[in-house]
Amino acid sequence: MKRSLPLAMLLALCFAPNARAANEADYKAAFAAAEAASKEATGLRNQWTVTVQALTAAKKAADGGDFDRATAAAKEAEALAKASIFQANTEKEAWKAMEIR
Repeated sequence: MKRSLPLAMLLALCFAPNARAANEADYKAAFAAAEAASKEATGLRNQWTVTVQALTAAKKAADGGDFDRATAAAKEAEALAKASIFQANTEKEAWKAMEIR
């Protein structure tokens, strides 16, 4: 149960409301962070398909000029990628607890 707390915190931060409208620079920064986290998850062989979907949605919204939606989707993608990184790192050691002794 303790393992789900960081995931919940990441997702809660992702959906926190913004005080101002996002602009293209906000989107680009959020997208770059999301892409970096996604690449790290891929390197751990644990990239979630929902992360890819969120990145695609972010790019599509930005292409349409909706930087609020694009930034939100990029932040969601980053949170999902970080959660998958957390999962991969946790499960690297978790199998030892299941080993028959």
